Amino acid sequence: MATTPMMQQYEDAKRVCGDAILLFRMGDFYELFFDDAKIAAQKLGLALTSRDKGENPIPMAGFPHHQLDGYLAKLIQAGFRAAVCEQVEDARKAKGLVKREITRVVSPGTLTDDALLNPQEHNYLAAVAFGPKPKSKPEQSGLKVLKVPDIRIGLAWAELSTGTFFAAEFPQDQLPDQLARINPSECLVNEEARDTLTVNQLPGIMLTARPDWSFARDAATTALANQFGTKTLEGMGFSDQDGLAIQAAGAVLEYLRETQKSSLDHIQRLTPYRNSEILEIDEATRRSLEITRTIRDGQRDGSLLSVLDHTVTAMGSRLLNDWVANPLTDIHLIQQRQEAVATLLENDSLRATIQSHLKQIYDMERLLARVSTGRASPRDLSFIGKTLEQLPPLKSSLQNQSSGLLQQLEETLDVCEDLQTLIASALVDDCPLQIREGGIIRPGFHQELDKARELSHGGKQWIASYQALEAEKTGIPNLKIGFNKVFGYYLELTNAHKDKAPDYFIRKQTLKNAERYITPELKEHEEDVLSSNELAQDLEHQVFIELRDSVHEQATRLQNTARVLGHLDVLAALAELAQQRNYCRPTVVVEPVLDILDGKHPVLDVTEPEGTFVPNDTQAGTGEELVLLITGPNMAGKSTYIRQVALITLMAQIGSFVPARKATIGIADRIFARVGASDELSRGQSTFMVEMTETARILNTATQHSLVVLDEIGRGTSTYDGVSLAWAIMEHIHNHIGCRTLFATHYHELTELEGTLSSVKNLNVDVKEWHDNVVFLHKIVSGAANKSYGIHVARLAGVPQEVNHRAQQILAQLESEPRSLSDSEQIELTPKTGKDRNLQLTLFNPVEHPLLDTIRATEVNELTPLQALQLLQSWKDQLNDPAKKPD
Repeated sequence: MATTPMMQQYEDAKRVCGDAILLFRMGDFYELFFDDAKIAAQKLGLALTSRDKGENPIPMAGFPHHQLDGYLAKLIQAGFRAAVCEQVEDARKAKGLVKREITRVVSPGTLTDDALLNPQEHNYLAAVAFGPKPKSKPEQSGLKVLKVPDIRIGLAWAELSTGTFFAAEFPQDQLPDQLARINPSECLVNEEARDTLTVNQLPGIMLTARPDWSFARDAATTALANQFGTKTLEGMGFSDQDGLAIQAAGAVLEYLRETQKSSLDHIQRLTPYRNSEILEIDEATRRSLEITRTIRDGQRDGSLLSVLDHTVTAMGSRLLNDWVANPLTDIHLIQQRQEAVATLLENDSLRATIQSHLKQIYDMERLLARVSTGRASPRDLSFIGKTLEQLPPLKSSLQNQSSGLLQQLEETLDVCEDLQTLIASALVDDCPLQIREGGIIRPGFHQELDKARELSHGGKQWIASYQALEAEKTGIPNLKIGFNKVFGYYLELTNAHKDKAPDYFIRKQTLKNAERYITPELKEHEEDVLSSNELAQDLEHQVFIELRDSVHEQATRLQNTARVLGHLDVLAALAELAQQRNYCRPTVVVEPVLDILDGKHPVLDVTEPEGTFVPNDTQAGTGEELVLLITGPNMAGKSTYIRQVALITLMAQIGSFVPARKATIGIADRIFARVGASDELSRGQSTFMVEMTETARILNTATQHSLVVLDEIGRGTSTYDGVSLAWAIMEHIHNHIGCRTLFATHYHELTELEGTLSSVKNLNVDVKEWHDNVVFLHKIVSGAANKSYGIHVARLAGVPQEVNHRAQQILAQLESEPRSLSDSEQIELTPKTGKDRNLQLTLFNPVEHPLLDTIRATEVNELTPLQALQLLQSWKDQLNDPAKKPD
């Protein structure tokens, strides 16, 4: 089958876009061919047809052009990249085949359209540049990447829809933690790394393989310097030691240029990320504390972020996400935010005024991205204009405020009065969505456009007058003038009146019931009307492009203004939250202490019925209260208590007020949380292996200024293994790390540590028993718990009554007749103190081995040496064979 010129054009475009699904514009439709059509039929629900029906039909599918956004969204969600091939010349003016070009490649990390983006979340594109390989082959790690402590990586991440761009270097084993913090939707890696990561692919992230040359350092440095108009990157805070970070940033920029095929001027700087200024939170901790996503369904609702988010703009919501993901460690910056929140909390009128204006603004950051990439619609520009209208009164309301941060924001807020005036004078009030719809530019803004419109309008009036005149002259009352694309304007007479047609009527078409004519005068004015219409359309398009370019030229001013608006929104939202929930302003100090009075879990305090959440105090980090050991029954609130302390600390370090009556929070450099059980079967890791891997990370990286939260460590293995590990872990944290730690456990034997370790304090959750019932008071009190109430909890969970009854029988028997333990099981965990220590294991105490009674009753002085040796052999035989009776 011979290839037609159009199909040759399609094949050329397909070679350019590589593995992307090609959407080929043909008139009013986007068409897909060959394998792309088959994929589209399956993933998009399109009808699969064929082109050139014959021996070798070409599979084909398509959809109307105005449905592009919806189908792009479906392709992206299904994990595909899509290339949009547009007609880049007017089909009416084309000579031969219409010229087509790929205008953009759309992938998860390169989205800019509102219909494809979540306004509350960033949509980052990341790139990883791997350092040199070690000489010896490293072992595969369960953390999805090769874990080699001495190897570093460069990581860069950018958001095309807002222009933000960061880069940094990290140890390679931190890659999962950093990606969990950034949460990119797409990650670029070189081809070799892509093959390595295929088996244990990073969940939820599309991995895109790129050629090695796209990570070349010299090319990256040159491209970045050209992008920002600088000779070097030193002025932005990068040095020769940041080579891997620069390589990753270069890969991001190269990919954006390749896929967007348009200006990237809104990406104006590369910001170095310094994790020394940020509270570090690893992947497991973010998951355990449900900071931005819940564990159960991975949704935003129910997370800490969802409770804190009282913002009224998309820009503010995304910035709050940044703050929560990257808490501060700089006390000065934290206090700056606190002062601003306090000012807005105390001044209800100011807060209401700010939020009132913010509610009327649009997402300036993403609007500017579409302006810079040449995809802004008339309505986008009108939204920028309407946003600018709100700035003068907003700026005025911020004047003379006591907060230093609010003063800075007021000074930085550029109202862009000149641009607002330009947009308001140029665009009509109710701006259409598309340029082709016309009616965009306000009358009086452009003189030549007004003349073209007047000529077009006047020509149409002339035609109406001409129709009336000819009807009067010919005496044909139903004579009318029509128009079609073939003949243009024509006069139409019914057959009943065709004999009245004058000589200057020139017949052009005969219909069943009528005749159509033209006249020289009508054709002359037809040209005027059509040319003036076309001229008006072309002029309006030109004026709009000039207006869009004018906005583009002011991108830096507008981006700065957008950042100010986002900050104001977050600060006002935190003040609103503090006012609604009666939060207190925490005192933030350098010393690693925790002193919280009537603290509450920020999420449960909101989701539980009003007034039902029980507040609790926390004192840790000084004297005898460095490590808090919390025991108590299931469902009593141990896990909630330790989580709330971690979340309150995190909230304090983003500058928020906290759910407590009073709080003093020592700055934490890291928060670690090991809470709950989970396995990683896809990585070959059991629940216990995951638990120990995460615990190992804590023990190896926590510092004196860290906050550690541990829940039920050691429960994934046998009782003795578990309690031994938990015991040793507690000792190591106390003796070698010395950080604030909350350790919740059912191993009651660990409470012995309060007597042997100077800074361990026992706490438990108060419980009241009433006849056969147990009441959980959810109140943390001093001392150790002595029961677990597991059977009671099983009953509440709906375990069948006969199972619970049988469990109670077994429990009673175990408590009254404890089972014997072999000597090998009787491991002395506590230092000798001159008296025996009973070791409680779960529901019963271990019984001494019967041999001990024999030994105690033996009169050693009455034995001959031979008898002593024989008796020793007998005891040894008995230890090896517990069933053997003592002699």
